[in-house]
Amino acid sequence: MSNVGILPPWLVLDPLLRDWLLEDIGRGDRTTQSLLSQDAIEGQAEWIAKAPGVVAGLPVAARVFQLLNEKVSFEAFAVEGEYCQQGQVVAQMHGSLAALLIGERVALNLAMRLSGIATVTRQYVEKIADLPTQFVDTRKTTPGLRILEKYATQTGGAINHRMGLDDAVMIKDNHIAAAKGIGEAISRIRFHIPYPLTIEVETETLEQVQEALRHKADIIMLDNMPLDTMREAVQMIRLENSHVKIEASGNITLETIRAVAQTGVDYISSSAPITQSKWLDLSMKIQ
Repeated sequence: MSNVGILPPWLVLDPLLRDWLLEDIGRGDRTTQSLLSQDAIEGQAEWIAKAPGVVAGLPVAARVFQLLNEKVSFEAFAVEGEYCQQGQVVAQMHGSLAALLIGERVALNLAMRLSGIATVTRQYVEKIADLPTQFVDTRKTTPGLRILEKYATQTGGAINHRMGLDDAVMIKDNHIAAAKGIGEAISRIRFHIPYPLTIEVETETLEQVQEALRHKADIIMLDNMPLDTMREAVQMIRLENSHVKIEASGNITLETIRAVAQTGVDYISSSAPITQSKWLDLSMKIQ
């Protein structure tokens, strides 16, 4: 199973990568620049996986080195979105030794973080791979890293939920409280939003599900519902309007995700791959 997320153009990512390089380099790499003069000395390095996992972020890592020196070559030996084994060489790079050493930490940090997310995402996806339910990420992301973290979940096999608040309408419990009801919230929001945007409503009870249906929500989220209640809600929605998409969310774990999928929901969303994943340990060795 191999999935590869879609990265935005470098026009979008380069400013972020430059900022992260500047954060690390500061006024200069005292160690490397004291040892090496300019970019005249070339070298070669390998990246080795110190644990098994799903690889993600190698194109981003390559770009980090190339921003430091455009002549650096970066060859991936592992396929983005596929498992690597412990001890496997996942990439090899050649070029300015100074660029390799200066960019090492930023490039590794990004690849390790993204690979860790992709690895945990794959675990969730594989639990329901034979069912029609699809696994979805959330907006619980690290500020500044959302684009790349959502790339990692996609590479792990998930579907991206909205990237930001402007992608779609999601009426949550606090919005419902502020509007004094689901119907009022949907009516007021629908008047203001552009035509293509969908409206999703977070529900916690069967009564709220009924209200969301009456006011023609496009997507209904079943939030933290017991399984029996969730099954009843799914049946209610299917009988009323088969076009409404159903999402389940709240305390989804590797142990519970399959039972939730078996209730018949279309999507299951969870922040766990981003908020609970460990970095995949990668190491760079100069040859």
